[in-house]
Amino acid sequence: MKHVQHPHRGIVRFAQTAIACAAIALVAGCGGGSSSNNSSSTPAAGVNMQVVSFGTSLSDAGTYSPTIQADFGGGRFTTNPGEVWTQKVSEYFGNSLTPAFEGGFGLALSATGGLDYAQGGAMVYTGGVSNTSAVIAGASEQPVSWQITEYLQQHSSFNANQIVLVEGGANEILALLDSSGAGLTSFGTALAGTSFSTLVATPSVQASTIATLEAQGFTATQAAALVPAAIALELYQASPSSFSSITPILSAATELATLVNTKIAGTPKTVVVTVPDIGKTPAALAADASVSATPGAANSPDQALSLVTAMYNLTLLQGLATSISAKTVIPVDTFSWLDSTITNASSLGFSVTNTATACNLTQMQANATAYATANPAVLNGLTPAEYGAQFASSLFCSAQTLVAANAPTTYMFADLVHPTTELHAQFAAYVETQLAAAGIGKAP
Repeated sequence: MKHVQHPHRGIVRFAQTAIACAAIALVAGCGGGSSSNNSSSTPAAGVNMQVVSFGTSLSDAGTYSPTIQADFGGGRFTTNPGEVWTQKVSEYFGNSLTPAFEGGFGLALSATGGLDYAQGGAMVYTGGVSNTSAVIAGASEQPVSWQITEYLQQHSSFNANQIVLVEGGANEILALLDSSGAGLTSFGTALAGTSFSTLVATPSVQASTIATLEAQGFTATQAAALVPAAIALELYQASPSSFSSITPILSAATELATLVNTKIAGTPKTVVVTVPDIGKTPAALAADASVSATPGAANSPDQALSLVTAMYNLTLLQGLATSISAKTVIPVDTFSWLDSTITNASSLGFSVTNTATACNLTQMQANATAYATANPAVLNGLTPAEYGAQFASSLFCSAQTLVAANAPTTYMFADLVHPTTELHAQFAAYVETQLAAAGIGKAP
């Protein structure tokens, strides 16, 4: 498999800092918009709740915005100046949500007093810059475990008037697309050497697996959808050394469940959202194209990524089972929601699903490459092409770099993995509906 640039982490490893937008010509103008704030005395949810967020770029309200917004008009991993879903949920419950830390890309990471601890590029419990004052270039990518520890150091505890939003694991899965895609190839090869396909197609095995999953608390519909993931997990558990490339992924799921169970669940209203179907992202379709695979075929990258994501989510939910049963954790099935949204895209107002991006990534990369070619001092050991590739991300995307003025509302994806403003808003409404079903606020 040819290399597919990792959308979250490639940027933060190599992007140079504080480049004037006039010089690099990535945008026609500088600056971005500000977050909206619900000033109504009675929130739309009908109840005022404080929202705290932990996670990755999908939830990051703008950790890296001080430099990025000023120089590129970006700052969040979406169609800027749009907001991410965590901000929308917070506003629905009566409060704005801002980054807990800001910095990176030339600025030291510093606490701001905000309650969104999510950081673009974050893993669950590995990675990150240990000395946050030494963030000189790139992003800090502090893991979810660090984020929770920092919150507790600053605030001591959670309270009953809080909604805590938690997500993580997407970066571990996307790492399978790093390097030459060897991790994904290794997983596919290992799976092909088992009886996986036969087991999944055997009615008695299907029935037995569904019964087991239902006994664990999954609905009949959920259990049926999780059959392949459950069977693959059994094969992994029987021979983990054969599936070493996905061990960090499944370990992250177990660790995230442990963090939630032991550090958060119990006092606040805790929401854990599963990882969206990575196999349905433009990044997955790009991986298919790189090896001339048919999307959805048994040996295609998108199918493998979907299966690994489902295995991660199943491991996470099984780890949270006791807390879910005790109703101290509300799980949100992001995986199925994304699949359903893609299927029903037209009726939801989208004209482009996962086949293209709202941000003009090709032009953004070309402009940055041309700048680096003319100014080799910024390369720091990279080729101009490698340098330019780091800017093909929604983090640097603004109204001036969209493929069309209405792209934030008509496209589903801003870049290869990150949602547009509209997709973020629709997911926020879905989360709000799930909260209402759990007795927290009212549905939108």
